Amino acid sequence: MDPNPKSFPILSYVLARLPSLGPGSKPGISTSEFDIEQPASPPSKPLTPLPASSSSPDDPSSSSSAAQIEDDMPHLAHPKVLASMTRAISDVSQTRSVLKTLGPRPDHEAVDKARAKLMDIEASLAKQLEENVLSPRPSDVDRLEWRAHLSERENECRKAAEKEKQVYKAVIQLEEMHDAYERLLKEAEERLVKIYRQAEESAATATATEESDENAAAEDEVVVEDEEPNEDVIGLLHEASGKGVERVNLSGRRLRFLPEAFGRIRSLVVLDVSSNQLEFIPDSIAGLENLEELNAASNLLEILPDSIGLLQKLKFLNVSGNKLVALPDTICHCRSLVELDVSFNNLAYLPTNIGYELVFLQKLSIQLNKIRSLPSSVCEMKSLQSLDAHFNELHGLPSMIGKLTSLEILNLSSNFSDLTELPDTFGDLTNLKELDLSNNQIHALPDTFGRLDNLTKLNLEQNPLVIPPAEVVKEGVEAIKVFMAKRWLDILVEEERKSMLEMQEQTQTGWLTRSTSWLKNYVTNVSEYLGSPRGGSPKDPFLDQQL
Repeated sequence: MDPNPKSFPILSYVLARLPSLGPGSKPGISTSEFDIEQPASPPSKPLTPLPASSSSPDDPSSSSSAAQIEDDMPHLAHPKVLASMTRAISDVSQTRSVLKTLGPRPDHEAVDKARAKLMDIEASLAKQLEENVLSPRPSDVDRLEWRAHLSERENECRKAAEKEKQVYKAVIQLEEMHDAYERLLKEAEERLVKIYRQAEESAATATATEESDENAAAEDEVVVEDEEPNEDVIGLLHEASGKGVERVNLSGRRLRFLPEAFGRIRSLVVLDVSSNQLEFIPDSIAGLENLEELNAASNLLEILPDSIGLLQKLKFLNVSGNKLVALPDTICHCRSLVELDVSFNNLAYLPTNIGYELVFLQKLSIQLNKIRSLPSSVCEMKSLQSLDAHFNELHGLPSMIGKLTSLEILNLSSNFSDLTELPDTFGDLTNLKELDLSNNQIHALPDTFGRLDNLTKLNLEQNPLVIPPAEVVKEGVEAIKVFMAKRWLDILVEEERKSMLEMQEQTQTGWLTRSTSWLKNYVTNVSEYLGSPRGGSPKDPFLDQQL
């Protein structure tokens, strides 16, 4: 909820030094103290925003990050610059306070379910209203009275539907507010950058200004040149028009766009457009009906076309190293996918139904993104063998993660303060061979961990582990498995002992109940015998003798 220093360095720096805007902060205290995405440090320690590196938030090198940004941007410490920046970000503080009151951002799956529920409610309401209109009027009811009755019933249906929708609308509204807050942070960072540049320009020398103008002119020239169609692309299109070309490699050609005509090369099986400057992929790519491999890594893509879902034969898709903020839901229709690499982007979530559709996927690479949770449908990827989710913001795993029985390699490292525990079903990943949990905040491995018989590589570094203890961890993966297996066995034995005690208690209670019932029946019979009238049934001589 607070701006991440890695994404908004200037904004985090300024907020950290403003007690009125920081969350209970004092002057000189940096944002890492209150950044919810980073673990807190002791108050006595100088706190500074984290650099965008692979170091842990507890790394001593992070203490020099504030000094680093001050060295890189010396005008930040100027009182007038800081005052201007303070006025420019007042709206950030107000919005953040509201969001902290409303609660954390809902995950993408919850939002999708809320939208689906709203649609169901609308459909149900439409059906009720239709039935209401078509309901026959009783013969003994006046026409005007019947209309009034129908109108009243319609209002009741609408009120009930509106009341039911309130909860789901609240989820969607909260998501929209967080979206707006993200945009607000970006705008605030841009405003601060502009303010700093103005301060820098006012203090810069004439030589620096001239160099800046030359650089800007050079950039403009490059853009103009790149807008021209690439001769290699034109040549390939002409060649492909008369031949059945199956492979095209345009990697590293500084391409800014692909012509729509590319969609007409229906024979194409492999297309490599990696390491270019592509900002979008044309919708006409849907025409590549035989395409099996698409490599668009290391470009400037912010979105993928919805038409990508029409590539029914696509097996390998690599869009790593771009600027993607979301994947289209239609990517789930690429049911032949075997490998999907969307690493090194700005993804905050995966499509809700991705696991239900991509049942043949064997390798999923989502590392170096901002994903906070995995959709529960991921647990349905029965063919998945490798999952790399390191350097994200994962708060945990789906409870049914153990259903991924084909999984062999799992990397969950460097989710830092967000990842604190693993579900109990983790022990069902019986084919797991390599596991990396380093740089997280896991205190205890799940009790079922000892069931991972095939595990041979394990990294638990930089975790505050209590179970298993440090001395066991030092002995290696086999010692950890033995320790956790014994612990699991002890738990089972204890549960069995408790179960036996409960059964004994139930047995004893049952015997006492039966004995009491027998005695009650005996006493009742005797009482009836003694109280019976003389003219009644003949008495039993034996019973008389006993009495």
